[in-house]
Order: sequence, then structure tokens, then C-alpha cells
Amino acid sequence: MNIVAVAGISIIAAILSVMMKRYHHEYSVIISICAGLIILFEIMANVSPAVQQIHTLLDSAGISSEYAAILLKSLGICFLAQFAADSCRDAGESALASKVELAGKVAIVVLSLPLFEKIASTAVDLIGGGR
Repeated sequence: MNIVAVAGISIIAAILSVMMKRYHHEYSVIISICAGLIILFEIMANVSPAVQQIHTLLDSAGISSEYAAILLKSLGICFLAQFAADSCRDAGESALASKVELAGKVAIVVLSLPLFEKIASTAVDLIGGGR
């Protein structure tokens, strides 16, 4: 990842956003969201090797790919919800940002239910309740 490009984009967007906020607040928000999306795409383009390395580590450890999928999907939900909530806060919509964060948390819980079920089943088997 080219951190210099990310830093440059964020500084330029911040300056433009502050300048535009005086005259057209709505354009300021659009500039911030567009810069955030550009940075997000830059990050996502460079995340692929890390995801591949995680899959390799989990495979070598003998951990099911189902768990890796849950981990990566949860991570994606976290990043997306945080980006959306921060964008809402930049637009002055704190209540909406809180709702986005809550939706992200609920989505992670729903996504993790099969994992919780497997853990509970294993615990019951270890205790001897599955006779």
C-alpha cells in the first residue's frame, strides 16, 4: 500500500472539505465521502496478499475454511460499518451513525451464530450432556 498516496489524498480532501464547508456544506460531505472511498479502494487492492496469507496459515493449522470465512466477513462488516458511520458523522448525522454501528454489530452476531452453535455443541459433548 502506498501510504504516501493515502496521506496525500486525505490531506488534500481535508483542505478542500474545510474550504467548501464555508460555502456549500453538502459539497464538503461529498468530498469527504469520495476521498474515503478512494482510500478504501486503495486499501482493498492491497489486502489480497494478506487474505491469502491468512488462508494459508489457517489451512496449515488445520482450521476449517468456514471459520476463516466468518473471520474475514466479520472484518469486512466492521470496516464497512465504521466507514459508513464516520461518513454520517461528517455529515452531522450522529444518530444515523449510531444506527449504522448497531446494524454492523447485529450483522456480526448473526454471521457468527453458526460458530457459537459449534462451540456450544462442543462444550456439551465435553461435559457429557450429549449422551
